[in-house]
Amino acid sequence: MTTPALVPHSRSRRTGADGDYARLLRRVSDAGLMDRRPGYYVIRLGLVGTAFAVGWGAFVLVGDSWWTLMVAAFMAVTFAQVALVMHDVAHRQVFRLRRPTEIMGRVVGNAGIGLGYGWWQDKHTRHHANPNHEALDPDVAPDILVWSQRQARGSRGLPRLIGRAQAFLFFPLLMLEGLNLHVAGVRALRSRAVKRRVLEGALLFGHFAVYLGALFAILPADKAFAFFAVHQALFGLYMGCIFAPNHKGMPTFTGDDRPDYLRRQVLTSRNVRGGALTDIALGGLNYQIEHHLFPSMPTPNLRHAQVIVRDYCAEIGVPYHETGLLSSYREALRHLHQVGAPLRSGEAAREADARGVGSSEDAHREADE
Repeated sequence: MTTPALVPHSRSRRTGADGDYARLLRRVSDAGLMDRRPGYYVIRLGLVGTAFAVGWGAFVLVGDSWWTLMVAAFMAVTFAQVALVMHDVAHRQVFRLRRPTEIMGRVVGNAGIGLGYGWWQDKHTRHHANPNHEALDPDVAPDILVWSQRQARGSRGLPRLIGRAQAFLFFPLLMLEGLNLHVAGVRALRSRAVKRRVLEGALLFGHFAVYLGALFAILPADKAFAFFAVHQALFGLYMGCIFAPNHKGMPTFTGDDRPDYLRRQVLTSRNVRGGALTDIALGGLNYQIEHHLFPSMPTPNLRHAQVIVRDYCAEIGVPYHETGLLSSYREALRHLHQVGAPLRSGEAAREADARGVGSSEDAHREADE
């Protein structure tokens, strides 16, 4: 949903010493918040790596028992935490240089959890450049779900069917997101945009072979399939719950509607209030505004930057939105429900008639349903 009243018409970028973003960057840099935090990442990577190893150790020790589904739930959380580490690595919060960043990203992502680092990095970079822009942000491209009424009106097939009730189906569909991430990484291997495709593919398929081999070597078929279903469903659900509050339901842009860098990042992002537990559960992405303004800022510095950014936005008159975790989900679901409105009303029939799709009788029957 585009909200023009909140979107200034400036086309400036972050160039110019006197620009809004440049002044904010100076304040944040002067506070030392762009400095690396190697000690933090040594501890964080150590804890996440330990949890990963403990999970697989528990899987072997529990063995042929339905208690293994508890291990699957634990591993779902661990896989998501590994993905959050990969996110920070890709943004060069951990290493300054490209080579160690790519090595760690592929080891953690491709080999560790079966998530294609090259595909994800390319997709995520485009998202950061133009968040919530319908033509430029891959995260709001219409797929199974639609993100604007414009997309809803132009939808076909499954998205059109799901779009009518997508707010109610959103969380159940997230249980398929884990599998979707794996499949997307494999499909991207066909694209020349992915660097070192042979290496990426070898690490991905190596992960799948070891993962599935371990499941069926340790567990009988029924428990192996159950472990796989619980693990992947909860992994996808948790990942979706981490990323859903960030931008869904915030203003979107279309066409040439692109404000300056600072406003483009702040207006499209939502912060989530909470304490240390929220910070850990969401991997620091609850400070989404600050993360989008300063992608390479180490995660533990984001909460300190928030005070500076919030005060600065008030100073220059830029809306700064933050809410609680449950409220963030309500806002996202409300947006998804509003987006599907054309598919639930007589407008669906009029759109179908205008396109000449099916008979008028069929179109009106679709609208009535």
